[in-house]
Amino acid sequence: MPTRYKNIAVIGAGAMGQGIAQIAAQAGSQVKLFDKDPSASARARQAVSGQWDKLVAKGKMDAAAAAACVARMALPATLAELSDCELVIEAIVERLEVKKALFTELESIVSAQAVLVTNTSSLSVTAIAAGLKHPERFAGYHFFNPVPLMKVVEVIRGLKTSADTCEGLTQYAREMGHTPVLAQDTPGFIVNHAGRGYGTEALRIVSEGIADVATIDRILKDQAGFKLGPFELMDLTALDVSHPVMESIYHQYYEEPRYRPSVITAQRLAGGLLGKKTGEGFYRYANGVAEWPAEAPAPVVTDMPPVWVSPRASRRAELLLLLKTLGATIETGASPSMNALTLVAPLGFDITTVAVVERLDPARTVGIDMLIDDAQTKRRVLATNPATRTDMRDAAHALFARDGKAVSVIRDSGGFVTQRVVAHIVNIASDMCQQGICSPQDLETAVTLGLGYPKGPLTLGNLYGPTNVLEVLFNMQTVYGDPRYRPSPWLRRRGAIGLSLLQEES
Repeated sequence: MPTRYKNIAVIGAGAMGQGIAQIAAQAGSQVKLFDKDPSASARARQAVSGQWDKLVAKGKMDAAAAAACVARMALPATLAELSDCELVIEAIVERLEVKKALFTELESIVSAQAVLVTNTSSLSVTAIAAGLKHPERFAGYHFFNPVPLMKVVEVIRGLKTSADTCEGLTQYAREMGHTPVLAQDTPGFIVNHAGRGYGTEALRIVSEGIADVATIDRILKDQAGFKLGPFELMDLTALDVSHPVMESIYHQYYEEPRYRPSVITAQRLAGGLLGKKTGEGFYRYANGVAEWPAEAPAPVVTDMPPVWVSPRASRRAELLLLLKTLGATIETGASPSMNALTLVAPLGFDITTVAVVERLDPARTVGIDMLIDDAQTKRRVLATNPATRTDMRDAAHALFARDGKAVSVIRDSGGFVTQRVVAHIVNIASDMCQQGICSPQDLETAVTLGLGYPKGPLTLGNLYGPTNVLEVLFNMQTVYGDPRYRPSPWLRRRGAIGLSLLQEES
């Protein structure tokens, strides 16, 4: 089986090292798996052999191929035995000085043509390479756990990394069955950088008392199509992993507001509420299954008031058609009657601001998020303002639940939940393109494969409209006065002229 690198080494026999060794052996390479603890290397080879046995049992690999893979794995006792390796992949502890010392030693062992790479997820590739005699043959090669299942690898070019080095690593990634994406050496690279928008914005929503974690998770799964809610995801990855990444990227970008972490996760980390692996995080777990709070049923309203819809409501025609389908009595006057439930559907603004600007009675005003076509969602989201009467809130809830679709009612928020989270994701992705961290297409590929989003962030922006996303951000910046929501120039320019967010400049 021809392969770019016939002899490789993987240093570090933890879960990541095991996964890399597995796919490298499957690609046809002779693999030397080294760990400073020889017993760890032995356990790792046994674990990898067990994975091949499982593939054979499932009919995904034949026994001869599995035996050949096992034969291609060796366990050297010393680093000196790696002298014939053409590629050395490091997957050890995330400590800069430890990695630098390792690569300095490796340079004196391997040939000058051998490629040296780090699997770091958070450290600067350029910083690790500092002091090497041949930094041009050094790069980042960031896999995701579990490696055999997460089919993306970031190829990171340090300041002195050669194009040939990146080209070889890109080819080898494909030979291992993975999709390579090219990234510049910036904090978080592509996936961890792009992922800052989802969890941090959800944490801000909780901190403002807008909704509880289960409601936010339900909204983002049912309305926006995410596979896991942000708090489910943080419980799965564990806060001892996710919170340090939040802090690291924030500080590496010199306290850029877009990446600001939350005191909520810092406190929970200190308290040991790490997530699923500890039995309690944002949710409690019984036998590994999250205990979700039950949703309150829709209220029963026997005397439904008439409904008046603001002329400034986004997707007003669709909203009026929906109300008609739900059997609402719709008022068509220039202003609502004294008994009418008043509906607004802002982009980015909160319900309070809209009620004041449009001179509506806040006691009877309720907002609905219409960013996404109602036919494409499994849940409708309503928002009250501090003055909304209980009977009006209940009437709106009961009305929009008439056809059986789930309804969440949240407190007042600029941008509801979905608008602000999606806009933040799109904005960060846009700025990554503006900075030239990666190509728009590589960003889409990396996020889709690495984070499991329903669509890439730029595609999400195109789907809901760059102009709409831009409006959400402008209005949220007005509501909150926070530079966190300032739109990226990439988004501002494309949103202003109606251009696709995937469009690169010539």
